[in-house]
Amino acid sequence: MKCPFCASPDTQVVDTRENEEGDIVRRRRRCNACDKRFTTYERADLKMPAIVKKDGRRNDFDRAKLAASMQLALRKRPVTTEAVDGAVQRIEDKLRVLGEREIPSHALGELVMRELKRLDKIAYVRFASVYRNFEDVSEFREAVQEVSKAGPRRGKRD
Repeated sequence: MKCPFCASPDTQVVDTRENEEGDIVRRRRRCNACDKRFTTYERADLKMPAIVKKDGRRNDFDRAKLAASMQLALRKRPVTTEAVDGAVQRIEDKLRVLGEREIPSHALGELVMRELKRLDKIAYVRFASVYRNFEDVSEFREAVQEVSKAGPRRGKRD
C-alpha cells in the first residue's frame, strides 16, 4: 500500500481490527519513509446489479443515490440516520441475494417503497406520489388508504 503522504510503497501494518459485524477490516499503517500514519479499510467488493431504466439505459447501482432519494422522502420526518442506513443495507442485501446482473428500475423502486413503508408512512406516500407519477387526487388518496390499513408502525426503531 502506497503512503498517501509521500507515495512510498514501503508501509507497515501496525494494527488490525474488524468492525462489529465482521465485514470490514480496519488497518492502521505507518510509512517507513516519512513515518506518518494512516488508516485503510478492507471490505469485500461484491458486484451489484446494473439498474435498467424504462428507456433501456443501464446505470451502475449507486448506494449514495439510493440513500439520497430516501432521505429526500424522509425530509423533516422523525427517522434516525441509523434506521435509513439499515434500510439501504437491507435493499443492498436483497439485490445481492437475487444474484442478477441486471434488475429493472421498477424492482428497485418497489424495494425502496417497501422499506419506506416500514420506516415512515408519510415518506412512503411522498415517494409513491413521485415514483408512481400520481396524476390526480384519487391516486394520492388510494396510497394514503393503503398505508392507513397497515396500522401504526414507526420507523424510529430499527
